[in-house]
Amino acid sequence: MITEFTLSPSTQTGALGLMHIKRFWSKVMLRRANQLNDDMWRQEWQMDKTLLSVLGLGQEQTLTYVFQHAPAFEEFEQWIIRTVGTPPAEQVDKFNSLFFKTPAVSESIPSILNDEELAFWAQNGYIIIKNVVPKADCQATVDVICDFLKIKLNEPETWYGPHTSRQGIMIQLFQHPLLQKNRQSARIRMAYEQLWQRTDIWVTTDRVGFNPPETDTWKFPGPDLHWDCGLDLPIPFNLQGLLYLTDTAPEQGAFTLVPGFHNRISEWLPSLPEGTNPRAENLHALGSFPIAAAAGDFVIWHQALPHGSRPNTSLKPRFVQYINYQPADIPPQQRWL
Repeated sequence: MITEFTLSPSTQTGALGLMHIKRFWSKVMLRRANQLNDDMWRQEWQMDKTLLSVLGLGQEQTLTYVFQHAPAFEEFEQWIIRTVGTPPAEQVDKFNSLFFKTPAVSESIPSILNDEELAFWAQNGYIIIKNVVPKADCQATVDVICDFLKIKLNEPETWYGPHTSRQGIMIQLFQHPLLQKNRQSARIRMAYEQLWQRTDIWVTTDRVGFNPPETDTWKFPGPDLHWDCGLDLPIPFNLQGLLYLTDTAPEQGAFTLVPGFHNRISEWLPSLPEGTNPRAENLHALGSFPIAAAAGDFVIWHQALPHGSRPNTSLKPRFVQYINYQPADIPPQQRWL
């Protein structure tokens, strides 16, 4: 019975040979039964995310499966194999090594961003990296998303139908060879390595986005400007990123942020009247700016920037893929909500 359930140690493995996997499963099962407090849930979440990165699973995808089906551990591993296959032995060994004290391997940090770009980053808190993915691959990825949503680009009336894997403009599509190929772009990884100033980072398995034009009967559902992190000062360093899959104009529901706000937030938050909810403020009044870019361009931003999408007032939909790289050892207070 779940009332007799206990947490497994991280060193306990299963059929996949992965450490932490049984502990992760046991935590989700306890969370499902309201028997795991928020502190314990958050404390290991970065390691949990890294585990899912190794497996190639999305966070929402995995949590939804366990919460809905309450599988036994062996069933959970079988679902993983059915969904993404068996993880490569090299990745398993690399992940398992995180649980042992081993000498650090010194690797040179790439310098894909030049001095001018780094100065822009320091001032604005975001950077656009051009042509990280070939346009042909971007178009092929758009085709994959259209097939998944059962829509046709030349038939706008198909863009607004219901879909069980559609949450607003977020599409719960995680696994496809093209999505994985885009995530493995060498230039995307090198940019993250340079900004993190470390090479021991792991690519997450995130979803894609589809933001069609507004109509009389369909209005932009958000997310509007927001933060994905806690707002206790100081806001720690962390990164987020997205890949434009189509040429995107400002009015085309472009990704939007407040440039440079990572340099202002430590003054702005204390200036608010006592009891004010910063997240409920008019964040656009802080100087929001839509990011126009071409298919194959990649945007990375500092987590302290208010960011989000915007209503699409053009005639074309916006397609993006969310891609992020993070270390496994981000302290709990530095992680996303």
